[in-house]
Amino acid sequence: QVQLVESGGGLVQAGDSLRLSCAASGRSFSRYDMGWFRQAPGKEREFVARSWNDNTYYADSVEERFTISRDNARNTVYLQMNNLKPEDTAIYYCTAVDMGSRFWAQGTQVTVTS
Repeated sequence: QVQLVESGGGLVQAGDSLRLSCAASGRSFSRYDMGWFRQAPGKEREFVARSWNDNTYYADSVEERFTISRDNARNTVYLQMNNLKPEDTAIYYCTAVDMGSRFWAQGTQVTVTS
């Protein structure tokens, strides 16, 4: 069982930046497939970014604006979000995959006003 605790959401204006953090439990963080998803009101949850095996992946909608990174010594993954847009408004969820099982954080609200 991997427990995930997020922080860093909030209310910002278009063009601002935010950094989300997600701390994970366990002794094998470096091998976890870590990612971020988001869910806007009335929409399905969608992929945002992923960090796994020294590679990173992004949704087209956030490429060049968002950066996923991880600190294996701190068991933490980050999502740096720059040049935020109103359409980025959503609940953001950190996720970890370990040994074929996916775990989710509680979610953190990000609201971007125009």
